[in-house]
Amino acid sequence: MSLDDRKLEVLRAIVEDYVETQEPVGSKALVDRHKLGVSPATVRNDMAVLEEEGYIRQPHTSAGRVPTDLGYRLFVDRLTRIKPLSPAERRAIERFMVGAVDLDDVVHRTVRLLAQLTRQVAVVQYPSLSRSSVRHLELVPISTTRLMLVMITDTGRVEQRLVEMPGPVHDGDVWDLRRRVNEKLSGQRLADTPPLVQRLVDECDDPERRVTMACLASVLLETLVERSEERLALAGTANLTRGGVLDFQGTLRPVLEALEEEVILLKLIGDLEPRTTRVRIGDENEIDNLRSASVVSSGYGPGTTIVGGLGVLGPTRMDYPGTIATVRAVARYVGDLLAQN
Repeated sequence: MSLDDRKLEVLRAIVEDYVETQEPVGSKALVDRHKLGVSPATVRNDMAVLEEEGYIRQPHTSAGRVPTDLGYRLFVDRLTRIKPLSPAERRAIERFMVGAVDLDDVVHRTVRLLAQLTRQVAVVQYPSLSRSSVRHLELVPISTTRLMLVMITDTGRVEQRLVEMPGPVHDGDVWDLRRRVNEKLSGQRLADTPPLVQRLVDECDDPERRVTMACLASVLLETLVERSEERLALAGTANLTRGGVLDFQGTLRPVLEALEEEVILLKLIGDLEPRTTRVRIGDENEIDNLRSASVVSSGYGPGTTIVGGLGVLGPTRMDYPGTIATVRAVARYVGDLLAQN
């Protein structure tokens, strides 16, 4: 059956009270705290319907009710009023992030900020090379036969490789190589570069220059082509001890074991569309060890390009409106930061 507006308001009140008090909620408390405009008897009847439909449950006899995963899902989908961050909260984000010196610093500041603001476990994925574009390629002579190749991406990642040349390379040749590779590759997505690198070799008419470009091309491919590992930053694990993310045996071990697996963490926060926030509640998590938790995640990146994911993990009894607003705001701020750099 579909729930009328009054029953939805009762459900909203139960979720909000349970998140705040961590205690089962009774009908009298709802009438006392919320202006529902009806008697406790009517609220009790509404609660009976909500329980029958699976949105709330009674943990103990003679106790109040608590939301189920289904109740939280309805709350998030239809009842959550995403509160905008206050000017003070926005200034706090800006103050925390200002002065980040490089990409590592940005990621570590971001994950600490998320953990502090939400008081949950925070996870941030480093910008994925496969989703990044080449901003600039620099060639620095180390000796007459050695060059340092430095690649800077639009997401701030910096990769460097040593290039061993078959013979001496003069400054004029280094300048020419630098010009050619930047003309061909600057602005290109890393995933699209292999055929362009091969073209750099094919376009060399002079046999000697072709050998030199072939040596550089082999190192370019090593640098540009995505490696299988992805890097993650994690913070706020101690927040789990505040309770609420226990399995049926009352232990944190399964959750802690899941947090040690990077593949699991990438599944939790990856594959998101630009400017979207995903909420997985309890049993909606594919990972068995995380069925007692909820995950709020968002993609981030410059403009409409997603280069990585970030999010928080906590109990199903979390402040969804506040957590969603914080995750969204931090993701947007990091994206803007990457766009500026």
